[in-house]
Amino acid sequence: MSQNRVQIVILCEDRQQEVFARYFLEQRGFNSRFRAKINPPGSQSGEQYVRTEYAKEVQAYRQNKNRISLALVVIIDADQFTVEERLNQLANTLKNNRQPDEAIAIFIPKRNIETWIHHLQGTLVDETTSYGKFVNNEASCKGDIKQLVNQCYSQNLPNNVPPSLQKACEEFQRLLPLLKD
Repeated sequence: MSQNRVQIVILCEDRQQEVFARYFLEQRGFNSRFRAKINPPGSQSGEQYVRTEYAKEVQAYRQNKNRISLALVVIIDADQFTVEERLNQLANTLKNNRQPDEAIAIFIPKRNIETWIHHLQGTLVDETTSYGKFVNNEASCKGDIKQLVNQCYSQNLPNNVPPSLQKACEEFQRLLPLLKD
């Protein structure tokens, strides 16, 4: 599977998450076709949308993974839940749990994606505070993601990295086999 032919579906709550994921993957070498599934404005809460669509997207991934190079990237805020609780909520929507060899990576920022972005911009963050959004400036995070990409890949994150971001870097490892082929 050549990474140039990989199709990556990004299932996420909002445009900020989509920009973050797409740019992270592009910086890491995924010159792929991206298909973003973003919660339509005004329809429902973002996390509800991701939880509802997750099982459908996993099923589509499983039906097509042997036919085309495919990956599923899921981003859902933990909000006031723990990362584990959010993972369990997603797992409970599936008939069969996510398998270790499946290119399904789940990124769960604790509180929200802005926590990670503010951390990358040098702010000392905690994972309980709700940090401000970058309304109509979602791409402002791009410059801050480059360093994160290298740190995640080398598994050399600073000591002050939010635990949910550390977990996301571990999840990213699920996609690396797609780059090696």
